[in-house]
Amino acid sequence: MTPIRLYINVDHVATVRQARRADEPDPVEAARRCEAAGADGITVHLREDRRHIQDDDVLRLAPAVTVLNLELATSEEIVDLACRIRPHQATIVPERREELTTEGGLDLRRPLPRLWDTIRRLRDAGIRVSLFVDPDYAVLDAAKGLGVEAVELHTGRYAHAWRRDDAALQELRLAAGHAAGMGLSVHAGHGLTYDNVVPVAAVPEIEELNIGHSVVSRAVLVGMHRAVADLRLLVDRARA
Repeated sequence: MTPIRLYINVDHVATVRQARRADEPDPVEAARRCEAAGADGITVHLREDRRHIQDDDVLRLAPAVTVLNLELATSEEIVDLACRIRPHQATIVPERREELTTEGGLDLRRPLPRLWDTIRRLRDAGIRVSLFVDPDYAVLDAAKGLGVEAVELHTGRYAHAWRRDDAALQELRLAAGHAAGMGLSVHAGHGLTYDNVVPVAAVPEIEELNIGHSVVSRAVLVGMHRAVADLRLLVDRARA
């Protein structure tokens, strides 16, 4: 099986910092430690309400890490920033201010002129574009029609149901095969932990995982290097 890329989301390092509006912990330093421990890239979500990651974090991260995956909605201000710093990848996500975290994928079954324009601007800037979507065939077909390079499958349903049955895992497997069959690169993320990641990492069409909260939670107890190294080992064994 081909190797899988492991991207670590450091949003919640910034969440701890913003609780006191202090200078630490620094998500840029956390990102460096993640890469040193085996992460292939760093993910951050610059939300419109700036609840964790700030503009300055993104500006400092872009030259500091090997690969930056910037999650963003279609806010013109944030798209402007992305086009200016040109991260390796931009993952477009839906966003509601009242949600605790992203609750589902983009609804691509209705007209979304701002999404079309955002994709065009990002691609014109030379940025690889991924869409965060639910594992739904109709949505995946629509993503292909938008001309993006990749989709990230929302694994939230699996994360909530994996202990009870394998229906959600089978849904992810089928969706990953469908997307890859159309030539899309397939990523996955949301709610993945050390306990549930292995079956997802074993899906052969999935090229990239984005995992954050579980890593930062473990890092509080054992340190960032060990937290990332432990996850790297799990993921690599799943693909052996």
